[in-house]
Amino acid sequence: MIDQLILLLGNLPKELIVFILSMTPIIELRGGIPAAYAMGLPLFETLPIAIIGNLLPVPFILLFIKHIFKFLRDHGILTKLIDKVTDRAMSRSENVEVMEFWGLMLFVAIPLPGTGAWTGALIASLLNIKFKKAMIAITIGVCISATIVSFLTYGLLNIIF
Repeated sequence: MIDQLILLLGNLPKELIVFILSMTPIIELRGGIPAAYAMGLPLFETLPIAIIGNLLPVPFILLFIKHIFKFLRDHGILTKLIDKVTDRAMSRSENVEVMEFWGLMLFVAIPLPGTGAWTGALIASLLNIKFKKAMIAITIGVCISATIVSFLTYGLLNIIF
């Protein structure tokens, strides 16, 4: 999937490709950083681009997603998809609900499928976690995740290859 997206974006500057990949749900910086490595971008150029790209949608999700979902539900638009996304996010929210700040930070920090800034922001919004607290927790989580993914990508791959 990432390869196809890179081909689609192929004429764009490499940095913009990393930014777009890092901003994209599901892929996020977990795909943006390895793509940067594959395109030959240096780590210290990649990190700020991937982190900013990953964080850019977060405030909009925190502030507006419940209103957007309500509007769409009220008008019968994509209700099954909204219910599926909401149910899936809430099924992963137990630790976030109990530990709030620390749970949200750890949820975003662990670079596994289904975790990350997008889902973390959705969970924070649905659990009514205050904007500032959620934003700080997600930002720290994204930075930790970027560190882990960077080590796995730039560190281990350089050692192996």
